[in-house]
Amino acid sequence: MRTKLPLAGKGSGHGVRRKAGYEGFSFAHDHNDLTTAVHRCVGVGKCRADNSAAGGFMCPSYQATKDEKDVTRGRARVLQEAVNGTLVGGLSAPEVRESLDLCLSCKACSSDCPAGVDMAQYKSEVLYRTYRGKLRPVDHYALGWLPRWARLAGAVPELVNALLGVRWIGKAVLWAGGMDTRRSMPKFAEVPFRQWWARGGATHGVPGLPVTGRPGREGRTAARLATKPKVVLWTDSFSDALSPTVPQAALKVLTSAGFDVIVPDEQACCGLTWISTGQLDGARRRLLKLLEVLGPYAVNGIPIMGLEPSCTAVLRSDLLDLFPDDPRAQAVARMTRTAAELLTSDDTPDEWELPSLADVSAVVQPHCHQHSVMGYAADQALLEQGGAQIEVLAGCCGLAGNFGMQKGHYETSVAVAENALLPALRDAAPGTTYLADGFSCRTQALDLMGVEGKSLLEVIADRL
Repeated sequence: MRTKLPLAGKGSGHGVRRKAGYEGFSFAHDHNDLTTAVHRCVGVGKCRADNSAAGGFMCPSYQATKDEKDVTRGRARVLQEAVNGTLVGGLSAPEVRESLDLCLSCKACSSDCPAGVDMAQYKSEVLYRTYRGKLRPVDHYALGWLPRWARLAGAVPELVNALLGVRWIGKAVLWAGGMDTRRSMPKFAEVPFRQWWARGGATHGVPGLPVTGRPGREGRTAARLATKPKVVLWTDSFSDALSPTVPQAALKVLTSAGFDVIVPDEQACCGLTWISTGQLDGARRRLLKLLEVLGPYAVNGIPIMGLEPSCTAVLRSDLLDLFPDDPRAQAVARMTRTAAELLTSDDTPDEWELPSLADVSAVVQPHCHQHSVMGYAADQALLEQGGAQIEVLAGCCGLAGNFGMQKGHYETSVAVAENALLPALRDAAPGTTYLADGFSCRTQALDLMGVEGKSLLEVIADRL
């Protein structure tokens, strides 16, 4: 949680002009006050530094455009004028839309800004206030509701992939959905992970894997499982429908490490895409359902391992801000781990040994949300412990979830990728692995360079 700033006129040393109608804030910090939140920025300007050279993530759009309106400080100033009443039109002013348009919602400012500005949350709040009860841009439905479409596609994935694979159909769907037609449509898994799990797929190809919740299977005894630490494998919508090999690799690694793996019977969506498009009422509904599913495990001290960094970050950050008084939210945030955090913690049995990664040479793209919320130190330590030779990139991949898919953002998305990702991939020696846990990061590299990425868990699982 952010350090609370004093309310204007109460120890702040100066008054903050307020325009009626802008009280309140959906995220529980800065006294639940949007005016106080946007006035966190006092013009230090660290966001204007050459972070691509200095090894920082903030602010990717400014690194691409060098325009003050596209830096965190510039956006904060526009929002300050909007809520103070000095900008005609307030939060509905075209200047606000223009300033926030190229914000990638990468959350880097939330950790890198000395004042703790979180422009991703401010953008979400502005979109929420602007479109609440109104018809939204079509991409808010196409991309903001992606988990819904993924579940529908999961019923007939072969048909959906075949149709979207027809060039003119795929381009037409992109255009109709408010997306750039130079992008590629993602392919849906022929068998989503949860379907694979429900069909007993976990008993195939993963030697010795215990199947939690299915008593009576050969080789499973209560006495044996009682000696194993439990962990919840949380499969988010992206991992389930688009990258099922990641949770499959997670099962293999966790079982090898000596865990009793729990896969909840019910899906638990974190509402990430609803948050990023400002559909906060929908996000809250999904998070309430998630708390029903994951809350009991967390309250009982069972770790929850996330796979997709942006979704894991929601459980560690936005969940607390949207449900600050719910003890289940506190427990889920406290018990949620990344794979590297879990495997380097005391929760992992002492007898497990990380397989040698000495044959791995990798270009590593940390996800922006992981950099901002969880940090990448545990992942880097694990890779170095295994003997991997790694080049860890500092900077956003440029896709950033829905941002790089939306019409009008393609050029900026590519320009951001040119800061670190694309040069590193071009210069990589043959046989170099592109390691990225983020689905967006892997998609960007595949889309722009034809390079397929792997997650950390897949790299480890391949060497077990």
